[in-house]
Amino acid sequence: MKTRIAALVMVGLLVLYLVFIINYSFVLIGTGQLIAQIMGWALLVLPLIGFWALAAEMAFIFRAERLLNTLRDEGALPEEVEERRPSGRPDPEAADRAFGRYRDEAEASPESWRAWLRLGLAYDASGDRSRARWATRRAIVLSRSSPRTTA
Repeated sequence: MKTRIAALVMVGLLVLYLVFIINYSFVLIGTGQLIAQIMGWALLVLPLIGFWALAAEMAFIFRAERLLNTLRDEGALPEEVEERRPSGRPDPEAADRAFGRYRDEAEASPESWRAWLRLGLAYDASGDRSRARWATRRAIVLSRSSPRTTA
C-alpha cells in the first residue's frame, strides 16, 4: 500500500510540474518576441509527450495488475524463489533455475497470456526488467484478444 501511495504522490507531482510547464509555455508564446514564442511552442510539446508517457505507463500498470490479480485468484502464480539475497530480492541463480520452466511453458503455449505473464514474473525475479516488461506487454496484448470470460 505504501508503494501505491508513493506512486500516486509522484504522479501528482509530475502532473503539477507539467501543468506549470504548459502555463509557462503560454507565457512565452504571449510575449510577442519571436525567439520567446518559438521556445514557448517547443516547451509546449514536452509536457504533451510527458502526459502521453504517463498515460501509457499507467495503462500498462493497471492492465498488468488486473492480469496478476486474475492469476492470483486462479492460484496460478509462479512459485516463489525461496533462496533470497540479504536485501530480500530473489537470488538470481535460483531464479534462473526456475526460469526454464516458465520459458518452456510460454514456448509451448505462445497464445496463452497466463504463460507470458508467468514468464514476465520469472524474468523479473531473475533481475531482467526489460524482458519482464516485454513479456508482460505480450501477456496484455494476448489477454485483450482472448475471450472476456477468461481474463
